Order: sequence, then structure tokens, then C-alpha cells
Amino acid sequence: MTPRTNGPAGEGALTALPDEHRGRLMALAREAAFPGATRIFEEGEEADHFWIIRSGTVALDVQIPGRGRAVVETIGSGALLGWSWLCPPRRWHLGAETRGPVQAWEFEAPAVRGLCAERPELGMALITVVAETIGERLRATRTRLLDLYGPPGSPGNGNGP
Repeated sequence: MTPRTNGPAGEGALTALPDEHRGRLMALAREAAFPGATRIFEEGEEADHFWIIRSGTVALDVQIPGRGRAVVETIGSGALLGWSWLCPPRRWHLGAETRGPVQAWEFEAPAVRGLCAERPELGMALITVVAETIGERLRATRTRLLDLYGPPGSPGNGNGP
């Protein structure tokens, strides 16, 4: 599975934000590093951080009862890792594991939510970025699950015409 990226290394997904908003948000960032084969978070756990991948790749997976984890997407440089922090119940919808060493910008969700409350125009711009990410993740998850478990010939199954 080829990793999906969002622009150049660095702020990546946040490049859609106006410079002023991006600057305020990046002021809350701190550098984070994860070695390969590290579980960053598990499906169902509390979502209190998010990351922008600077380098490396992260596999997003879903727990399939009786089958274990299934990778639904692999993301790379510039991608937003984590959106579940934004809306209650603030629990991860997927799990995440590094494929190799990963460098990222890490954000504490309560601080970002506070900034969004203080600056609603920044909040709306960030919500738009997160909503686009949610849509992409839903499409990727649907396609991957149809590929893995759909009946032969179903769209996205690879066994079809």
C-alpha cells in the first residue's frame, strides 16, 4: 500500500490554513519522534493529541473481530495523523503504528481546542482541514475493507471485472 501524503514535509496538511492561523497553531507544536513498529494509539483509547507527519510512514488500522487488525491506509509526510480529538467522545476510531522511524509535529488537543474557541475563524479553517481528512479516511477504509472482505466482483475488491 503506497503512503498518501499531503504536500511537502513539515506542516503538510496545515498548508491549507492562512499563514496567520498556521503560525498560531504551529506555536503550539512540539517535535516528536517514534521508532519503527511503535503503536502510537489504539482504536477506542482517549484521543488527546494529533500529529502532522514530517517524515516516515504510519499505518492506520481497524480491529476486525475474530480477524485481528487490518491496515486500511498508510500515511506519510505532511499527513494529519488523528482527527478523533476534535469531536466527542474523543476516542480513536482507528489504531496507528509506525512502519519505520517517524518524525512529527505533535499537538495537545485541549490547547488546540482552546485556541479554536478564542479564534473562531482559525477553528473553522482547521475544522475544514480535519473534515477533508475524515472524508479521505472513510473512503480509504471503505475501499480497503471491500478489498479484503467484500464479495468477489464488488467495487474496490480487486476481484471484480
